[in-house]
Amino acid sequence: MDDPADPRLDDFRDLSTADRRPDRPGGRGLVIAEGVVVVERLLASPYPVRALLGVRRRVEALGDLPAPAYVTSADVMAEVVGFHLNRGVLAAADRAPQPDVAGLVASSRRLAVLEGVGDHENLGSLFRNAAALGIDGVLLGPGCSDPLYRRSVRVSMGHVLRVPFASLPDLTEGFDLLRRNGFTVAALTPRADSRNLADAGLRGRKVAVVLGSEGPGLTEEAIAAADLAVRIPMAEGVDSLNVATAAAIAFYAIA
Repeated sequence: MDDPADPRLDDFRDLSTADRRPDRPGGRGLVIAEGVVVVERLLASPYPVRALLGVRRRVEALGDLPAPAYVTSADVMAEVVGFHLNRGVLAAADRAPQPDVAGLVASSRRLAVLEGVGDHENLGSLFRNAAALGIDGVLLGPGCSDPLYRRSVRVSMGHVLRVPFASLPDLTEGFDLLRRNGFTVAALTPRADSRNLADAGLRGRKVAVVLGSEGPGLTEEAIAAADLAVRIPMAEGVDSLNVATAAAIAFYAIA
């Protein structure tokens, strides 16, 4: 491909422009993967691949492909995408159906519940940690970003495509559903009256770890609705951790 205006490249066009982002309301809802490793994970996932775009050596590194692959130069690719892409290859896919909340809860033993995690990179890192540490799924409460936005997919190294997730619009109702399925709901917060995570007796049990955004953290309503509040002990003068880092520690602690 040598014409950046070719309509066959429209799935990849202007990915950084706010009103063209595929994850935004009214957008096309596409999943975009960047780089050979992430594209390979997309190809192995249930998400139906529509097309690929990349420089020749990156496309050829992927082997046999289930969809059209458009080979071009780095300059043409940058003009189409809207920025220079060091990773050299993109893939676009349609979304796959996600489990409903009740089904995901019923089939899981360890879950992450998120409230207000709006940063795409934090969300991607959290999904990568969830995949690495055996979390069965992620429930997305109010204020969470779309985990299938391009930046989240990239930062997760494609693992957001393998960890099931579902929307949880009401945390209180969600916590009741978790309890009915035998889960202990543990809210992670640095406040002084919470229990030390290592001493909370959560290892090996059915546990849902509730995590909030950086800055404000969990709302008081979310903490009050949980079964217990737990914290990660930290050195004096440090009051919090990045949410993805805190999640990784909590996931390991409940294994």
